[in-house]
Amino acid sequence: MAPWALFNPGVLVRTGHTVLTWGITLVLFLHDTALRQWEEQGELLLPLTFLLLVLGSLLLYLAVSLMDPGYVNIQPQPQEEVKEEQTAMVPPAIPLRRCRYCMVLPLRARHCRECRRCVRRYDHHCPWMENCVGERNHPLFVAYLALQLVVLLWGLYLAWSGLRFFQPWGLWLRSSGLLFATFLLLSLFSLAASLLLASHLYLVASNTTTWEFISSHRIAYLRQRPGNPFDRGLTRNLAHFFCGWPSGSWETLWAGEDEEESSSQAA
Repeated sequence: MAPWALFNPGVLVRTGHTVLTWGITLVLFLHDTALRQWEEQGELLLPLTFLLLVLGSLLLYLAVSLMDPGYVNIQPQPQEEVKEEQTAMVPPAIPLRRCRYCMVLPLRARHCRECRRCVRRYDHHCPWMENCVGERNHPLFVAYLALQLVVLLWGLYLAWSGLRFFQPWGLWLRSSGLLFATFLLLSLFSLAASLLLASHLYLVASNTTTWEFISSHRIAYLRQRPGNPFDRGLTRNLAHFFCGWPSGSWETLWAGEDEEESSSQAA
């Protein structure tokens, strides 16, 4: 590996996240917080649980940021005509979507300029992950947000437990200044994680994506429908998102929507 590869954005972002995670954890252990008090009293279960949650959130972060988000497989010949089976994937009612780089786009896929690839069920490109969130890693992304929020809220409580305000200003700044800065940082991260988790749970419950929610007026296959054609109810949406059931392509679901509308009109 070339030395300059160590300075690409992905490596820098992931290294920064890892250093920040363990740095904040170290601050909570070194100051007189509830975490350190439990350790001094020999009550090791809670400190070990906290460390395992921190480690779990970090491993989930690395998994989401490093895994394939659902890249569309493309042929290296850009001048090759679209194959018949590729065209057959898209029902006639859906306008054929083309990408100048990746040929035919499956339904709900989008080309990411940062990754320079088309991603299935594209949600968004996360700069904190330096990776897209798509069909393959979106469930893990939601799980990461949930676990990270638990760690952040617990860390927020631990930082607050170590703050002592009834001290002279100079002494307080030396003894608790770093811990107070950590508390503010955890408050900011907790707010961001809470908003992200709430918004993604709403999107998952309605079987839509961030891109579709924001840009529905510009997406051809959504402009043709007054509502969300992929919404199958809360239970089935959650089952499909987290468990992959019921299985089937988005094109099949769209064709099924057409058939339902045609049968209702005929009736």
